[in-house]
Amino acid sequence: MRPSIEVADIFRAAGPGYRIVHAGHLSLDKLKVMSAIEHCRTAVMGGHTEACTDCGHWRVAYNSCRNRHCPRCQGAAARTWLAEREADLLPVGYFHVVFTLPAEVADIALQNKAAVYGLLFQAASETMTTIAADPKHLGARIGITAVLHTWGSAMTHHPHIHMIVPGGGLSPDGSRWISSRPAFLLPVRVLGKLFRRLFLTRLVALHDAGRLAFYGSLAHLADRRVFLRHLSPVRKKRWVVYAKPPFAGPQTVLAYLSRYTHRVAISNSRLIRFDQTGVTFRYKDYRRDGPDRQQSMTLTADQFIRRFLLHVLPKGFHRIRHYGLLASSNRKGQLDHVRQLLGVAPPAGADTLVEPDDIRPPCPCCGGLMIVIETFERWRQPRAPPHGTTSTETIAP
Repeated sequence: MRPSIEVADIFRAAGPGYRIVHAGHLSLDKLKVMSAIEHCRTAVMGGHTEACTDCGHWRVAYNSCRNRHCPRCQGAAARTWLAEREADLLPVGYFHVVFTLPAEVADIALQNKAAVYGLLFQAASETMTTIAADPKHLGARIGITAVLHTWGSAMTHHPHIHMIVPGGGLSPDGSRWISSRPAFLLPVRVLGKLFRRLFLTRLVALHDAGRLAFYGSLAHLADRRVFLRHLSPVRKKRWVVYAKPPFAGPQTVLAYLSRYTHRVAISNSRLIRFDQTGVTFRYKDYRRDGPDRQQSMTLTADQFIRRFLLHVLPKGFHRIRHYGLLASSNRKGQLDHVRQLLGVAPPAGADTLVEPDDIRPPCPCCGGLMIVIETFERWRQPRAPPHGTTSTETIAP
């Protein structure tokens, strides 16, 4: 069922004014995201007309924008991605590990998204694989699926990496599977120290290479000495690496991934109200416990759009990445080898994954098969229905 309020409604109502006020200060990427969300599943995108083969009921379905920042388009993308990942699951425990950047570095990341977010992936993955390979800890080559999130619950800028990691890895010679302890993967304090060192060393190298840009309140950081003074406090601060308890099983991992991989800054289901006072939405206050954790917040429409656009990623930037045993270069071969060592068969149908031929919802009147009787291009409207038939205007699934 369509939510009563959607991010698209806010963008359509307040987006034109926001573009005028901020003309010359919005990147092309942000303008494209705004346009995609505003026009998603409207006549602007084109679409088709479907008719029931049994009762003749017809409906109009408009096309999706398929933009990765659009809240309405992520459900189908997540389902497709998860179907492909199901073949990668191993019959072992899985851990959830989170790497978070301190606020002083997050400010730099906001003005240098591609460089610093890429460095976040690099430092976090290298930290995990290095400590896991150390014989004092696990002594094995592990697999990692990493997902970048750049937001907190209130849509503030809060870049962090979620990792899903199998509980074990291949021995250095590849001859056996080394399992982690049931409720423990790697020491988080050791991970935090190495993560801090790797990240800050390479961040300074980016500055020295002239690959960081600073403007506005951070313009003074262009000076190397000022930049190093800015980083001095975070060199002594403990960097947060959080390891959650292991999942109950592989299927639980899939359910968890479905909530994280294709999430955007805010889902339509969290919106409560949109009126003259602004946009009211639900968020979690992690400083509170129990029922008080669920809070609501009201922002002006301009503030809401500004926060949403903070999380637009650079074009071509990959926010889901795989490392170690799950690296795409030889993932299938590595996983087949691990299954042989564990003595388990590959998942049924892993090599024969196919998309269903027809994913259109059935007729809402009689449950019959709906077929496409007309397609229309962008900015066009479908023809009127045949005389004597009922119609429903709907959106594409």
